[in-house]
Amino acid sequence: MSLNKTKIVATLGPASGDKKTMKKMVLAGVNVFRINFSHSSHEDAEKLIKTIRALNEENEWNIAILADLQGPKLRIGVVEDGVVIAPGDVLTFTNEEKVGTAEEVYMNYKLFPSDVKEGERILVDDGKLLLTVTHTNGIDTVITEVVQGGPLKSKKGVNLPNTKVSLPCLTDKDLADLKVALANKVEWIGLSFVRSAEDVLQLRKIINENEAPSRIISKIEKPEAVVDIDKIIEATDAIMVARGDLGVEVPMQSVPLIQKTIVDKCHRQGKPCVIATQMMESMIENMSPTRAEVNDVANSVLDGADAVMLSGETSVGKYPVEVINAMSKIIAHVEDSGLIQTKEEYPPEEHHERFITDSICYNASKMADQIGASAILTMTFSGYTGFRISSHRPSTNIVVFTANRSILNMVSLIWGVRGFYYDNMESTDATFADIKRIVKEKGIVQEGDMIIKIASMPIQDAGTTNMLKISTI
Repeated sequence: MSLNKTKIVATLGPASGDKKTMKKMVLAGVNVFRINFSHSSHEDAEKLIKTIRALNEENEWNIAILADLQGPKLRIGVVEDGVVIAPGDVLTFTNEEKVGTAEEVYMNYKLFPSDVKEGERILVDDGKLLLTVTHTNGIDTVITEVVQGGPLKSKKGVNLPNTKVSLPCLTDKDLADLKVALANKVEWIGLSFVRSAEDVLQLRKIINENEAPSRIISKIEKPEAVVDIDKIIEATDAIMVARGDLGVEVPMQSVPLIQKTIVDKCHRQGKPCVIATQMMESMIENMSPTRAEVNDVANSVLDGADAVMLSGETSVGKYPVEVINAMSKIIAHVEDSGLIQTKEEYPPEEHHERFITDSICYNASKMADQIGASAILTMTFSGYTGFRISSHRPSTNIVVFTANRSILNMVSLIWGVRGFYYDNMESTDATFADIKRIVKEKGIVQEGDMIIKIASMPIQDAGTTNMLKISTI
């Protein structure tokens, strides 16, 4: 398996849903498998979850599962084959379900006619098609003029960058999909089209009511989310910069700086950040990526992203294993440069409720770099110390030991972190002797290496991390 610090998230689909291919993908470098509920039935999702869990058990892996909810995604319906629209054409949107033509197409959002106004823009298929609203009857019909034309294909996404959409963040479909995800105790839930921190808190409430261990990844793809980003990061467990829809909803030239700003803000708050969409898109059809795509992945790694994500490349692409190999090579090459670091140092906030733990994690990271430690070893039940140490991007390995099995898979998303199950909490000395033996046996450290160990004392008490110790293997 890959030992890269920057993790890889791969979307499962027809090209990669069989056990044999999934195993090859993990061996090539996958750390997290994404199940996209936009395109997956409950039966298919549960089958994929069982396969991932079986692979983990058979191979002693900790591959995490990301269940990605569709959210209030607007889509057109089925369209006849070969339909092309041209500038100046008139296209009518209706909320009456029917097969679309070059003159009329079905929109899956019933309140669309009442939400849009004359003069507002409609973008279809990631902005490939651009239309302007010329009339709406407010009930069931919207008439538009084509500004930028091209092929009109079935079930393509629709973006309304000028329109305030009435849909809730969690639709009826999402609530049904969420029920399946929580029942299967997936490690991560992707919340699509987040607009405010309130959307995150709504999902958090449902997760808590179900007593599920799942963590939330808030997907940033709306301009409202960019405005409320600080509160969203505070409310969530992780962030995903979903550049496809975001690049349609905001001016495309804004996306690179938004991406870098969000990664930096996530470092500051100790929250993981995933960069997603169109990273290696040419490999859906081609055996190798474009040089621009290589640069894009490399720059995301250099920015300090926790993970990079593949969508169509692995779900429907011709080369699901080869694209993982290519991405792993790019990540490894960049990480070997030693250039990955946070934009600036973020010492712990003195009045923060976890100031002591945060201070231990911050100083462990700095000391590890100063003394050339081979690893930082931490005992945790919640995973918190793994998150905090990782956010400072030390150049060493970060190894988490926990008796909480749900944490083991979850930390597979976190930059530089590897997890091992450990529940033998007899005494501080015995525990540390044990975990030193484990990391040596796993080849993470060698005889003579220096390591840093952090934990709470007494070791049996899960609580504030209050001890840091340097020792030699």
